[in-house]
Order: sequence, then structure tokens, then C-alpha cells
Amino acid sequence: MSAIAAGTIRTGRATVDRIPLSRITAVELRKMFDTRSGFWLIASIAISAVLAAAGVILFAPDDQLTYSTFATAIRFPVVIILPLIAILAVTSEWSQRTGLTTFTLVPHRSRIIAAKAISSVVIAIAAMALTFAVGAVGNLLSAAVTGTTLVWDVTVTQCLYYVLGMVLSLLIGFMLGVLIRASIGAIVAYFVYTFLLPTVFGLLASSQQWFHDLQPWIDIQFAQSGLFVFDKSLTAEQWANIGVTGIVWLVIPLLIGLRLVMRTEVK
Repeated sequence: MSAIAAGTIRTGRATVDRIPLSRITAVELRKMFDTRSGFWLIASIAISAVLAAAGVILFAPDDQLTYSTFATAIRFPVVIILPLIAILAVTSEWSQRTGLTTFTLVPHRSRIIAAKAISSVVIAIAAMALTFAVGAVGNLLSAAVTGTTLVWDVTVTQCLYYVLGMVLSLLIGFMLGVLIRASIGAIVAYFVYTFLLPTVFGLLASSQQWFHDLQPWIDIQFAQSGLFVFDKSLTAEQWANIGVTGIVWLVIPLLIGLRLVMRTEVK
């Protein structure tokens, strides 16, 4: 037998196809429904929307039985539930220690976080479509039951504003999940964002004139409230308020959280 020099033997380098982002997103979307808590949290969107519509039919005066009234009533429970879904989608990797498996199967953490963001937005858009449908059914039922005139007082543009406001609320929850990476801490921080800070800013604006003029540029909840008002359009200044507060309270903390996710050891 002839000797073969070791240097002449070359082995082919194994290549592994990258997992498509669409497949990762589909997996993350399915993970939101796999657990009982996740399923019932998402199901509570539909349940709360139906209960809110029923409450409007039963208790609202006849002259307020309009589509905008149903949309406004349904918004209150949904705007609280959606960010919680986004928070749990992110923090479950750390609180349930599934991140050890997830980041082993897909080492590029940025792709996992991007898939979670996309799946959360998909849930938000689907929830908005459901709430619009429930509001429409409630509006039809109220006209049939009470005999009032059927009023459709919401335009397509206003519906898009509504969806944008809901998505921004969800992204705040997503940002807190990425930044804190602990379910309880992120949920507490979300309620501080949503209820405590706006109350403090409101009291300060009512007592201090100098802050009254600055509130739209500082208070993110106040700046985004115009997205949920159906009887008027947003001005250029209001869009600027949304942009500035979004950068300060959403984009910058999200970038900090992403950096921590990329560099922090998963335990």
C-alpha cells in the first residue's frame, strides 16, 4: 500500500442552513398559545371585548350608542392585556429557564428577540381586528335592541391611529420585558409606566404652569392619547410629541435592553 501524506487529505467543511426567521417567528407565535396561562391570557382579549360591548349596550345612554363608544370601551381592557402578552413572551425565556434551550438552538439572540417582537405585533393586529369586529357586532345589536339609529362615526384613518396606539402600548411592554427580563419586575414597571407616572405628571401639570407646557413632550401616555380620540385628527405638533416621547421612553430603553440581552450570560 502506498503511503498518503496527511497534508493531502482534505475533509469537506460541514455547512448548516440558517433557520429562516419566518420559522422562528412561527415557533415563537406557537409558544404563546402552548401554556394554559398564555392561552387564557390571549383568550381574555376576546372575553373582555365581549363583556365591554355588552356593558355598553346595557348601561350606555341611547344617544351614546355609537361605534366609537364601543371601540373606546373595548380599548381599556385590551390596552392592558396586550403589553402583558409581550412581557411574558420575552421574560419566559429567563423565568422558566427555556432560554438555555432557545439560545442553544438559535445562537443568534437578536433573531430570537426579533421573532418575539414580530409575533407580538401579529397578536396585537389580530386582537385589533377582533375588537373592531366585536364593536361592530355590538353596534348592530344595540341598534336592533334599543331601536336607535345606527351610527358609524369612525373613519379608516382613525382606525389606523387606534391600531398604532395599541401597537405602541404593546411595544412598551415588550421593551420592559427585554430590559428587565423578569416577569414580576416587568409587569410592575409596566403599571408604573401606565398608571403611576401619568398620574404624577398630571398632578404636576395642573399645579405648575411651566410643566403644563412641557407635559406633551415628556409624558408618553399623554402624547399617545390623541391616537385614541376619534373626533379629531392629529396635528404636526402632536406627531412630534409622540416621536420625542417614544424615543425617550421606548427606543432608548429598548436599545439598552437589547445590549444587555446580547451580552448577559443566560443562567
